[in-house]
Amino acid sequence: MSRYILAIDQGTTGTTALLIERDLRIAAKVTVDFPQHFPKPGWVEHDGEEIWFSVIQAIRRVLDGTGVNPREIAAIGLTNQRETTLLWDRRTGRPAAPAIVWQCRRSADICDELKEQGAEPLVRRKTGLVLDPYFSATKLTWLLRHQPELRRRAEAGDLAFGTIDTFLVWRLTGGRRHVSDVSNASRTLLMELRRLDWDKELLDLFEVPAAVLPDIVPSSAVYGQTRGLDLLPDGIPVAGMAGDQQAALFGQACFEAGEAKCTYGTGAFLLQNTGEEPVESGHGLLTTVAWQLDGRTSYALEGSAFIAGAAVQWLRDGLGLFPASADIEHLAASVPDSGGVVFVPALTGLGAPHWKSGARGLISGITRGTTAAHLARATLEGMALQIHDLVAAMTEDRGAALRHLKVDGGAAQNNLLMQLQADLLQLPVVRPQTVETTALGASMLAGLAVGFWENLDELRQSWREERRFAPEMAEKRREELIRDWRQAVSKA
Repeated sequence: MSRYILAIDQGTTGTTALLIERDLRIAAKVTVDFPQHFPKPGWVEHDGEEIWFSVIQAIRRVLDGTGVNPREIAAIGLTNQRETTLLWDRRTGRPAAPAIVWQCRRSADICDELKEQGAEPLVRRKTGLVLDPYFSATKLTWLLRHQPELRRRAEAGDLAFGTIDTFLVWRLTGGRRHVSDVSNASRTLLMELRRLDWDKELLDLFEVPAAVLPDIVPSSAVYGQTRGLDLLPDGIPVAGMAGDQQAALFGQACFEAGEAKCTYGTGAFLLQNTGEEPVESGHGLLTTVAWQLDGRTSYALEGSAFIAGAAVQWLRDGLGLFPASADIEHLAASVPDSGGVVFVPALTGLGAPHWKSGARGLISGITRGTTAAHLARATLEGMALQIHDLVAAMTEDRGAALRHLKVDGGAAQNNLLMQLQADLLQLPVVRPQTVETTALGASMLAGLAVGFWENLDELRQSWREERRFAPEMAEKRREELIRDWRQAVSKA
């Protein structure tokens, strides 16, 4: 009898394999890290074989650690670091070049070149995205420009392109399937957002031969079966996939238009389900595909704060204010407020809705009475204020306010931060029992495809709230924080 969904969460620094039960409980979890490569300043690479090895090791260890018979696995669901770009040989399956990671900025000059040509409005209209090295297309352009042999092989149909979801499906199915789900394809700058298909005008713009592209498929479907793996039997359906942030939105059971989640990690990612029509943002938010399920496509608005938990890491490592990141909560709670200190955590610029790439971190309001506790509290306030700005932008774009905000990620365990978030948004902030929402979303999508779960209602009923934070802050104090924040942002 099938008892589990095997979820593979392939992240930027490691791969996590999880066994998910029918009641959405996690039966087991194993994470395997893999190396990061930084050949030049601003460049970030991964070795595709090292990624695959981490996947295999994570699966092996989660099965060995539990004694679960692989034949008890109903399906495999995948979620992945988005935008990371890889080319591999169709015959051998081996990477043809290092993977260029989403963080890598090497294609900035290509973006500038295209902006000077006036291409950005076209890109924005067709893809819902902006011209930035973050996305996949200019990474692929860079590879094919700098290695002519790769271009020759790509045009001849000898190479396959994909984000990491595509590479993993290829490997899991023994090279039988070359596919990418709509959520990942929507992050490449190559897919037309409404038609859900590769766009010839965009392919020409980014000099990408169509021969390298995968087929675009729904987020919940049987793409193929495992084949030729020594740790899993042949025939297990590979049946669901989505980019990490879209998977987290699904894993938070944000199935209806207007529902939103925020994932607090190194940065913070806010996504809101906007329903079956893409919503264009007037505030620089991204319009993206959330998922495609049962023939229906759900879209989302996305905004990100580049720095969230990374600001806490800076206080810990750069300033030595506390030995562990979790210690910030106790330190910040030891004072009733930040004592007038404002911290704009623009350590790598500011994203939407400000879009100030040249912004730098700013701390204002320091006096002789300022302590480490005030700075710690100002850091948490700065994290929450960034999300306040994103929620305000989404509210204006959609013309409708949120009813509540669901939260996940490591920093969502910080109760003081979550209370500050509720206070600033004047909305309930809801934390789930299972915070591994990215993997949960991938498992849900896979399980729906094979009948492990019948429908969204069953999943909605299984989703469990752990704690709800209600707004408590006096309105006058809230207005002062927002006013001081906006003044500081204008100077950052």
